[in-house]
Amino acid sequence: MKDFAISDNPMVQRQLDRLGALSLPQGRIGLEVIHQLLARLGNPERKLPPVFHVAGTNGKGSTCAFLRAMLEAQGLTVHVATKPHLVRYNERIRVGGELIPDFMLASLLEEVLDKAADLSPSFFEVTTAATLLAFHREPADACVIEVGLGGRFDATNVMVRPAACGIASLGVDHEAFLLTEDASAPSPSNPEVRVAFEKAGIARALSPLVTQDYAPDVEAMIEKCAALAGAPLHMRGKRWRADADEHGIQYRDEYGRLDLPLPTMPGAHQADNAALAVAMLRHQNVVEVSADAMARGIVATRWPARLQVLAKGPVTEHAPGRPFILDGGHNPDAATALARYLEQARQPVDAIVGMMAAKDARKFLAILAPHLASVTAVPISGSDHVDTSALAEMAREAGVAQATSAPDLATALASLPHRAGGGTVLICGSLYLAGKVLSANREYPD
Repeated sequence: MKDFAISDNPMVQRQLDRLGALSLPQGRIGLEVIHQLLARLGNPERKLPPVFHVAGTNGKGSTCAFLRAMLEAQGLTVHVATKPHLVRYNERIRVGGELIPDFMLASLLEEVLDKAADLSPSFFEVTTAATLLAFHREPADACVIEVGLGGRFDATNVMVRPAACGIASLGVDHEAFLLTEDASAPSPSNPEVRVAFEKAGIARALSPLVTQDYAPDVEAMIEKCAALAGAPLHMRGKRWRADADEHGIQYRDEYGRLDLPLPTMPGAHQADNAALAVAMLRHQNVVEVSADAMARGIVATRWPARLQVLAKGPVTEHAPGRPFILDGGHNPDAATALARYLEQARQPVDAIVGMMAAKDARKFLAILAPHLASVTAVPISGSDHVDTSALAEMAREAGVAQATSAPDLATALASLPHRAGGGTVLICGSLYLAGKVLSANREYPD
């Protein structure tokens, strides 16, 4: 990707160009470089406000959004680090609840890149170092930090004692990185257990590790990792429970019961993400958050490109009156959550799909196909994406009778099927595609 970071501010763009020239040296994996870089910067990771650290295959970004909203509903000032960005690099770093301003971003990136010149750092190591430096220098009451890739060797995995660590939904993704041969890790022949091992690498001594519930072999691996790290484990179904129905979320743990509202974000899975955020707050004793703040935070939470209903704009004007749903999910588990949502659709769903080459596009489409009336495959400019003709053929093989390809998003939108009764337009398959859609529709995450 050559267009992952573009800014209209020349000072920021100068540093983003330097950042874009970085790549992970072939064969290098580990935390040595990020530790060396942070040491040169005065070890800001050791001087942060209380940290909530969240890993997972799906749902970790939404869990971070719920945490942020609950903490802010308590009246607290919160720093937030999430990834990837959708439109602007600034989205990765929220300082005191606001996107990092350009002047601060340019200065931080320049400082970190200068300090790291001889270390051959990766994009992610520089980004993480700049983030932690900002979070150290600017006062706040708490930090919410999303893991980027895996957990054990992710650049964010440098905190000594977070207030709480969380693991959201688990599934198989990023196989090229997480399932590589490693003598210190379980065999990749059992991919779910291996992924659990990588994600549970964020466990820290004396820091609560709060998780969802998983298959027995996955739970056993997480229990082992937590025990080895000395992390108190609070697993859903064992130390806390949450059930959701049309009336709300019924949450229970050893401290009592909470009757909480449903998220306003669409998708039944968001109740699970909200419950995990509640459990993380309930099982730590560093930051006080009331039940009322949790409830208000659940309702207030927004997170772009997750079953997002697009506003009126240049994208939606191609089919006036039809709802446009944007979702950046890109793996089979995300497709399953999306399929559950589409089961409720009473009108045809016409999908515009673009996917990165590293993703399992065939399985993704097989899960969604029963709910789609048509598929138009599109490229993701600047990215290594699945060939659009191949993507359309996969859709046909999955049972979508009307499946074709388009050279770009604009053409795909212009060629949407005309339906007298309306119907939903779904744009999905990649967060990178989602970012381009939001930019085209002039909806910029704030």
